[in-house]
Amino acid sequence: MFYGNVDKDTPVLTEFPEPMVARYIRIYPQTWNGSLCLRLEVLGCPLSTVSSYYTQQNEVTSTDNLDFRHHSYKDMRQLMKVVNEECPTITRIYNIGKSSRGLKIYAMEISDNPGEHETGEPEFRYTAGLHGNEVLGRELLLLLMQFLCKEYQDGNPRVRSLVTETRIHLVPSLNPDGYELAREAGSELGNWALGHWTEEGYDLFENFPDLASPLWAAEERKLVPHKFPNHHITIPEHYLVEDATVAVETRAVMAWMEKNPFVLGANLQGGEKLVSYPFDTARPRSETPAAPPRPPDDYEDENPELQETPDHAIFRWLAISYASAHLTMTETFRGGCHTQDMTDAMGIVQGAKWHPRAGTMNDFSYLHTNCLELSIYLGCDKFPHESELQQEWENNKESLLTFMEQVHRGIKGLVTDQQGEPIANATIVVGGINHNVKTASGGDYWRILNPGEYRVSARAEGYNPSVKTCSVFYDIGATQCNFVLSRSNWKRIREIMALNGNRPI
Repeated sequence: MFYGNVDKDTPVLTEFPEPMVARYIRIYPQTWNGSLCLRLEVLGCPLSTVSSYYTQQNEVTSTDNLDFRHHSYKDMRQLMKVVNEECPTITRIYNIGKSSRGLKIYAMEISDNPGEHETGEPEFRYTAGLHGNEVLGRELLLLLMQFLCKEYQDGNPRVRSLVTETRIHLVPSLNPDGYELAREAGSELGNWALGHWTEEGYDLFENFPDLASPLWAAEERKLVPHKFPNHHITIPEHYLVEDATVAVETRAVMAWMEKNPFVLGANLQGGEKLVSYPFDTARPRSETPAAPPRPPDDYEDENPELQETPDHAIFRWLAISYASAHLTMTETFRGGCHTQDMTDAMGIVQGAKWHPRAGTMNDFSYLHTNCLELSIYLGCDKFPHESELQQEWENNKESLLTFMEQVHRGIKGLVTDQQGEPIANATIVVGGINHNVKTASGGDYWRILNPGEYRVSARAEGYNPSVKTCSVFYDIGATQCNFVLSRSNWKRIREIMALNGNRPI
């Protein structure tokens, strides 16, 4: 129990008797002796206990010999090969496509069954190097590959659990052409933008189709979700033509996203120190008379509307899971790299509030696939000196692991017919959240959710929908929530009605 303020204008500082690490649980209003107040519940542990625990769990011993240096394209490829040779049963190297200069965009898969999607097992991705001059993410993913391989071999239970229960994909360099250009100048002589764009001049992060604008236009016309979907929105045709202003790297990433049933992902960038979540696109002020009135704003003509996603609460949870585990991201005295701290010392911000832009990788992933994607900005220095890499690994190591573990939060399950056959592309609808997901080819699905009780339904063409209540708990580990759908007669009824001119029979 801590004493609070007796009046709203007098703040009271109450300190723990020893340094603590605490995770936010919930805050809600209640009454105390007839007065309104707020009750905050947190779960805390002494800092010394937490530090020693994570040191014990994730200690990098002298035998680990992680490679703390900058890696050229050739060096990166060689390091990935070495990791694969050291851990051949849990790793696989593949490429998702080529850059405009013909360099392969390599990926490392880490799983207990590499090369295959296991039914019921979620898929996770980390990508880095969208901007070739932002190199810390590239090196962190190369270090993460080594760490997971070595710790798995050493029997680290946390790492073994991650590897056996998750299919992990790590892509250290989405823009290898840009990196080679930035690397030629080096960390001391490179300028702020050298290597930022692809060889053809594209900014990969914001080179994706803008799907938010057509969604919001459909919402204004009351078409969502019955006539216009709130998920898996179709890519506009003009974006798919051969001469569209789309980078070859972007096309490769999009095809990779569509091929694998990713559930959660993050792209590692630089130039700031925060975690950004969708929407990145700013919604234009509505001109539709039917739209709800908004409070007057002196800058209404200049400022677009900040539109939250239907999954705003879970995006904040995911962002906080990384920022709070980072050793310096939530330091209150730090401020921003260029202006004021846009995160209010929390280390997280919605993209449209901080840096609004359309057609980002995060918005596309959310609106076209099942995957929740965030951007992690690792620091002000885009190309840190080699001597700083070991400290940056320590700053980010726990965050990288914690964020991956969030893929196991929420609900998961199988959707089958009455004969037990899986139903692909069935729609999973969570009551109160206007954003759906679809089942994978094996009928399995995953839906990241915050703790709570949810009314969930499964629907598929030609089947009667099924509804049930699913509970999500605070502990990591998704709740199993399976559905069995029975065949519907509506398809046959529609066929008969069509033969009779759609007249009632």
